[in-house]
Amino acid sequence: MIDFSLLNCRAVSGEDENFLFELYASTRAEELDAWGWNQSQREAFLQMQFKAQRWSYQRNFPQAEHQIVEYCDRPIGSILVNRRPTEILLVAIALLPKYRNQGIGTRLIQTLLDEATQNHQLVRLQVIWHNRAFHLYERLGFYKTSHTTSHIQMEWQLSKASSFTISHK
Repeated sequence: MIDFSLLNCRAVSGEDENFLFELYASTRAEELDAWGWNQSQREAFLQMQFKAQRWSYQRNFPQAEHQIVEYCDRPIGSILVNRRPTEILLVAIALLPKYRNQGIGTRLIQTLLDEATQNHQLVRLQVIWHNRAFHLYERLGFYKTSHTTSHIQMEWQLSKASSFTISHK
């Protein structure tokens, strides 16, 4: 059981690069397992994709706040949020496998929803089709606004989601 009082977020620093790569690799592990690649192939692919993702985030969201999620002062995940006057964009959120499905992601997202409620903002995100987090977003009151061949765009706003809001534990 997670003691949420031991959960905190801090700004990403240069010292977090290895952890962020480990976290990224953990988000792709299930997918790569199906490909049957050896370790060197996996590593090369993951390094390339990790660098591309980081470059894309920096280019497309230069003002975004990137934080490390810590539990008991150990890094367990990250969250990247881009705030605009009328909306909050959840660019990325990831947790190490050991910390998934324990309410941590819900707690982090609920904090954004609380902020959006106070500031009368929308919260937007996109999720890849096969990502299990899609169901979490639906439970929290996000709804589909559009999709591409690979991603679903979702949105949350108080007037449409108030009945879905989950209280803090």
